[in-house]
Amino acid sequence: MTFAFCYLDFLNLMSKSQIVFVCSECQYKTPRWQGKCLNCGQWNTLEQQAISASRTSSGIAAKSVDLLGVELSSHKRILTGIGEFDEVVGGGLVPGSLVLLGGDPGIGKSTLALQLSMKITNKVLYVSGEESVSQIKLRADRINRGKSLAVLAETSLDQILTAVESAQPELVIIDSIQTMYSETASGVAGGVAQVTSAVQQIMRLAKMSHISFILIGHVTKEGYLAGPKTLEHMVDTVLYLEGERFASFRILRCVKNRFGTTNEVGVFEMAGGGLVEVKNPSQLFLGEDSIAASGNAITCVLEGSRALLLEIQALTSTSSFGYPKRITAGFDNNRLQLLCAILSKRAGLNLSNQDIYVNVVGGIKIDEPAADLAVTLAVVSSIKDSVIKDTVVIGELGLSGEVRLIPNLEKRIREAEKLGFKKIICPKNKITGKTGKIEIVQVKTLGEAIKGV
Repeated sequence: MTFAFCYLDFLNLMSKSQIVFVCSECQYKTPRWQGKCLNCGQWNTLEQQAISASRTSSGIAAKSVDLLGVELSSHKRILTGIGEFDEVVGGGLVPGSLVLLGGDPGIGKSTLALQLSMKITNKVLYVSGEESVSQIKLRADRINRGKSLAVLAETSLDQILTAVESAQPELVIIDSIQTMYSETASGVAGGVAQVTSAVQQIMRLAKMSHISFILIGHVTKEGYLAGPKTLEHMVDTVLYLEGERFASFRILRCVKNRFGTTNEVGVFEMAGGGLVEVKNPSQLFLGEDSIAASGNAITCVLEGSRALLLEIQALTSTSSFGYPKRITAGFDNNRLQLLCAILSKRAGLNLSNQDIYVNVVGGIKIDEPAADLAVTLAVVSSIKDSVIKDTVVIGELGLSGEVRLIPNLEKRIREAEKLGFKKIICPKNKITGKTGKIEIVQVKTLGEAIKGV
């Protein structure tokens, strides 16, 4: 029993204390015992000491603040002048916030950051660790010739933070965080220790001085932000710039936002003078003149609070091999396999000898199950060589072939009506007959939807 109490006391002491070894000659401290002191060279002078970890070294208690006494009138959001960007971040940049912007190489991260710095009316400092001042000047002339901008081409984080404290701008853009190097951290630039230390120092300065920072980050080949995962936890907002490198449009997606809603998207089009806002993205994805061909179906998906009309193309052909192909672009391949099984079982279609290819026009990726019915009807249209004309198809499919209700149906119907579609096929709901200029066809099962096209 005595031994048990002694062991518990020892565990309690270890949980509250930290063991160090101090040299009796020069007071040199080391976490491990050694026969010789590395500082003074004396032997057998290191003595064990316990340092309490329950309190800070100063012993001064931190003071709390009552939220009712905090004034926000002097810290209004900063409008960037780019409406799509302001909408994605929740109405502008919050003073003292950290925004992390990621995306594939060549997608337009630096272009968007330079446009933001030249559009905004507040005092901005643009820091580049990847380009020289003359190279930034070339891009700036292409985007907005004659616009004044403070630029700093430097990779030393210590010098950059000193310059920020001296200039006191309202917004600092760092391109990119992986190129920053600090003497106080170990490792190479872009490593875990350097990136973590850099963000910690920037975060401390941002919160104390109410300076907003936009940090551009590299991504891995899998599409995730390079560096430690704590990087995304430390910042306030995480944005991804998505799209095909050789396509004309880009999608700015918000995946984390402490000061607004998440999953908001902004749509841009890459032009000769940089990224241009797209006010009507549905028209961009559909095109002005859609070709009336079999295998095409229009659906409506929600990206954040925005309803987007997208064109889904399906192509079927007789397979030359024993195992038919299922290839997708912009749609989940496993989901397509599931929809094909539903078509075979519930609709009686023989797809065992059919190669099926599904493409979402424009390169956008669909994650919402509301596009299930449109994909299946596009496959049926390709097999039967029939055309689905002036019709929007939305609905989620269940395993028994039922068409399930989806959220925000009225918003999708309004978007389809606004673009001039005459009919919409959707799940059974409380909306009856005809709303405005669009005919609403309500279906309960996949079989009813196939009969309606």
